[in-house]
Amino acid sequence: MVSADFKESFDREVLNYGHTFGHAVELFSSYSMRHGECVSIGMAYIAYLSHELGLISQELLSRHLEVLTRLGLPISYPCNQWPELLGAMRMDKKTRGDVLRFVALSDIGKTQRLENPQESALISAYEKVCL
Repeated sequence: MVSADFKESFDREVLNYGHTFGHAVELFSSYSMRHGECVSIGMAYIAYLSHELGLISQELLSRHLEVLTRLGLPISYPCNQWPELLGAMRMDKKTRGDVLRFVALSDIGKTQRLENPQESALISAYEKVCL
């Protein structure tokens, strides 16, 4: 049985969807971008990562990116900044020690906690959001 404290914590955590990478973009851009734009890029990143890890289909990934694009939100970020962005993600409030934590897609309207994915998957997702 799931405790009420855990459920409340996870329900609250869902609100952080897109924020781990988004906060890194926000920090590295010296806050020159709007928070929502950074989170949108983070949402694209985690959708790519979710697909890379086999958590979602290509169809769901495409639909996710299409919704963000139709809303006029950015889904890409300049390349050649991976080490800095990874360092910033490691400082995120959801990170525990050296364990990166993300809120990831599993289906439409459904998320799950993703902990410490392989760096090769992180880099692959980053390469897909690169301009």
